[in-house]
Amino acid sequence: MNKFALLCPGQGAQSADMFALAKQDAQALSFVHKVLNHQIEKHTLADALSSPDLLFENRYAQPLIVAATLGNWQALRDHLPTPVLIAGYSVGEISAHAISGSLDVQAAVKLATTRASLMQACVHAPQGMLAVSGVAISDIQQFAASHDLHVAIVTADNKAIIAGLADKIRAAMPEIASLPGHDISHTEIAVHIASHTPLMLAATSGFAQALIDTSMRETDIPVLAGINAEKIMQAENIRSSLLAQLTQAIQWHACMDALAENGISHALELGPGSALSKMLQVRHPQIACRSIADFRSLEGIVNWVQRQNES
Repeated sequence: MNKFALLCPGQGAQSADMFALAKQDAQALSFVHKVLNHQIEKHTLADALSSPDLLFENRYAQPLIVAATLGNWQALRDHLPTPVLIAGYSVGEISAHAISGSLDVQAAVKLATTRASLMQACVHAPQGMLAVSGVAISDIQQFAASHDLHVAIVTADNKAIIAGLADKIRAAMPEIASLPGHDISHTEIAVHIASHTPLMLAATSGFAQALIDTSMRETDIPVLAGINAEKIMQAENIRSSLLAQLTQAIQWHACMDALAENGISHALELGPGSALSKMLQVRHPQIACRSIADFRSLEGIVNWVQRQNES
């Protein structure tokens, strides 16, 4: 039997047209309009969507990404099979739980907004994230620790994203090429906060309270916890997983392996962007995987998923 999974992205690929597909559906369009009128400090999310600077500012980026992912799902859900598993990358884990039915969509956007605000309050000096590839994870971990940096996300056996204070990242960058490995490279990530590291510790008490205040329910569709790739469905486990990933590294390579181990045959990334589907294709090429960013219409997405489901 073919098994369908969904992927929910985190920050980095947001764009001004990230709601274009959702707006093709009347129900999703209503949700999008309501969300974009939400105000954070001096600006609405609609303001941030049309501003290249605000679009990548953490406090707006997180709720925008969750809203776009959930808008896309609302536009598609009546035409797609029920997923047997959902994986969310970073803030995308909130989106995943809303899709599973554990959270209301508006509550999910509110939770992402609170999360972003609390994390932003931890930035007392410029922070950043840097993708490093071609080096064994153990060597990346040692290198990061030696520069007072942290491994934030593991994406492959020889790829990870490190995070920390921006000046320490800049100081460390010239030394990366001398690490043991093959085809070594590094790329700065368009995320200006040291997510999934101890630098977010001050955000945990406030976010713990926000999670307690957010109504959650158990569902039948499991979500993979980013910190350990375990399948979670109960409210208590959802809260502990979302809280832990503020300060603990995301094991995304393990989440991709869990998709394969659970026999997933095809997966759809709900956007924005296509980074997750591309990573999954490389690590587990037997899983047919596309992003909605690959399509121009909702009909095209539905037709692709249906073909995979019938093959």
